[in-house]
Amino acid sequence: MADLKSQVYNRLSQVSDSLTGNKTATAIPFSPDCTKFPSRKDVPRREDAPEGAAWVWGEDDYLGRVNLLTPARVAAAAKEIKSGQIVPLNLPLGIPEVPAFSRQQFKHEIKELAPGACYDDIYTMNTQSGTQWDGLRHMAHLSTKTFYNGTKGEDIMGPEKNGNCGIHHWAQHGIAGRGVLIDYWTYATEKGMLYDPYEYYCIPYSELYACGKAQGIDIRPASQGGDIMIGDILFIRSGFISTYYSKTPDARAAAALRPHAPGKADGQRWAGIKQEDVMLDWLHDCYFAAVAGDAPSFEAWPSHEEYMLHEYILAFWGMPLGELFDLEKLSETCREKGRWTFFVTSCPSNCEGGVSSHGNAMAIF
Repeated sequence: MADLKSQVYNRLSQVSDSLTGNKTATAIPFSPDCTKFPSRKDVPRREDAPEGAAWVWGEDDYLGRVNLLTPARVAAAAKEIKSGQIVPLNLPLGIPEVPAFSRQQFKHEIKELAPGACYDDIYTMNTQSGTQWDGLRHMAHLSTKTFYNGTKGEDIMGPEKNGNCGIHHWAQHGIAGRGVLIDYWTYATEKGMLYDPYEYYCIPYSELYACGKAQGIDIRPASQGGDIMIGDILFIRSGFISTYYSKTPDARAAAALRPHAPGKADGQRWAGIKQEDVMLDWLHDCYFAAVAGDAPSFEAWPSHEEYMLHEYILAFWGMPLGELFDLEKLSETCREKGRWTFFVTSCPSNCEGGVSSHGNAMAIF
């Protein structure tokens, strides 16, 4: 039945392409230059992949959705640059002072090489203690302990370790494209939907859609009549950074030091997007090249479902997942200019076999 369904889908795609001039991705490996890609329910499955995995770029691929950032798409995104105004998207390296999830604090030392004449820096840091990209080695599909494109724990640590899914693959390609901001924090505040980003709070797709509509953008993929284009880079402002700066250092530290344990009873509790099928469909079918938020966890934490969005975004789709991005000035700039799209660029750290990276990102208007 699955094979018949695939054959019908492929044939319909061929007919549609001949009429529209599109190039639809049907057979694995997909070409990043395709102009149409299948919905989550129609993605062909590789026999060696877990149910639901979209490993579509080839058996030796470790870029994942970064493949979508083709020269043509980057060149098109560069047309978003009008005034040349730059908005950095990174928190200071020491923020948060006390990181969540038991991660170590950033430490900065200055080494004197020649008194009064020459100095060096020494950084001690966990790349995921501040503005970060979760790389493809960060989280596996938990039930099968399988990372993106079949990578296993022994590929990451141990005598057989190799470079599979290392952050250096993204670094050597680069991340640049059209960014889209959904400023949910401002929308919720204006609607009187008050919540604490330091507590568990789910943002459903329906509310993201309503927020986009209020901003004047249709957050559905272009293939469904919306404004999201293949390869866009999504940012969601949930209010964590704004709230962080409004709290005392003691209150911030107390929240970050809440006990961390697997499961719904986890003491770490943060606002984020909801784990739901419609959210999975939207995140997948928009074919974002990357997604990012301003909170310690892009998704509502802890998940109250049997899965986490991290598993889909990282292990199933190979998509960069950003957290703790500073979206405060970005939201102000978007509102002042009356536009919610911009050019964005990021240079992940070129660390062979690395798990994650500081964001090193900025938006340009």
